[in-house]
Amino acid sequence: MTIIEKIRIRLFRGFTYLRRDIQGMLGMNEHFYKAARGSRIIIYHGICQNDHTRFNTIFIRKKTFEKHLQFYKKYFNVLSLADFYKGQFKNDRFNICITFDDGFANNYKYVLPLLEKYKVPAVFFVTAVRDEGHNILWNDYLTIASAKGPRKIMFRDESYYKHRGKYVSATTHTTLAEMLRNTGFEEKKEMMKILAPYAPGKQSKKLEDYWLQMTVNEIKQAAASPYITIGSHGYYHNDLARISINEMTEELKRSKSFLEQTTGKLVTAVAFPYGSYSPVVMEEAVKAGYQQLLATEFMYINDQNNPLMKERMGVNPFIRLHAQMYAIIKGKYA
Repeated sequence: MTIIEKIRIRLFRGFTYLRRDIQGMLGMNEHFYKAARGSRIIIYHGICQNDHTRFNTIFIRKKTFEKHLQFYKKYFNVLSLADFYKGQFKNDRFNICITFDDGFANNYKYVLPLLEKYKVPAVFFVTAVRDEGHNILWNDYLTIASAKGPRKIMFRDESYYKHRGKYVSATTHTTLAEMLRNTGFEEKKEMMKILAPYAPGKQSKKLEDYWLQMTVNEIKQAAASPYITIGSHGYYHNDLARISINEMTEELKRSKSFLEQTTGKLVTAVAFPYGSYSPVVMEEAVKAGYQQLLATEFMYINDQNNPLMKERMGVNPFIRLHAQMYAIIKGKYA
């Protein structure tokens, strides 16, 4: 695809999103929203007050999320994950389930009060890094620390140079983040030790919304809400399909055990970190006691026929309300 073609596609999408937003604000989409049928599981991650794309593209602003909730209440039927799997849909509305990945403290701080305000259920998929004494996921540590880090770092005898905010190998041209996805947690801890002088915790407290994980007590309190289901997002937030089978099975079991001990409730759902999984990961997850397996998209033939597997759709932080809701109903972006 040429540069001109890419620009043309980007402009077309931008125009489409703008048109849908204008139509929505003028009330021209009312029939479309009310006539919508079907179901979708939605993925959110982090919520912050402002500057939501400062470090990544998985955050949205608090006021944006509240607008989403107001829209859902008006036009959609919002189900718990358990009811979604049971197929307890309304035939006269579009049906959705709201999920949050990564276990950010901002989910407890901002999301939980809004869910209780609007009486809307959701799932918090959290890791168990707090059980290991960490308060940040390894990939968030790398993203935020590298923003303040030096131009060059050495990791296991390999030089990594900063390029567009990421550390890239001088020989393989692979990013450090991508390389670490193929490793266990010991290598990731080694990276965090190297970047410790630039750690998120040593920066402004105002940045906590971008990286801080829920405490054990916050996970427990969230689970006590009638609107929250707690699910697993792995133990260390490793890519379960890229680590060894022994490490993967141990992660699935330890995460489940930690969350059940913390919440006092049975944990039956797992959202695979990065949406990455394999047939072996699926098999071991079921053996570990998970009955709901969630990805971002089906990766293997016949996954759509597996009653335990569900796809999810992520929100787009760069588009406005009506363009987002149109995409959710259609199941795709322009």
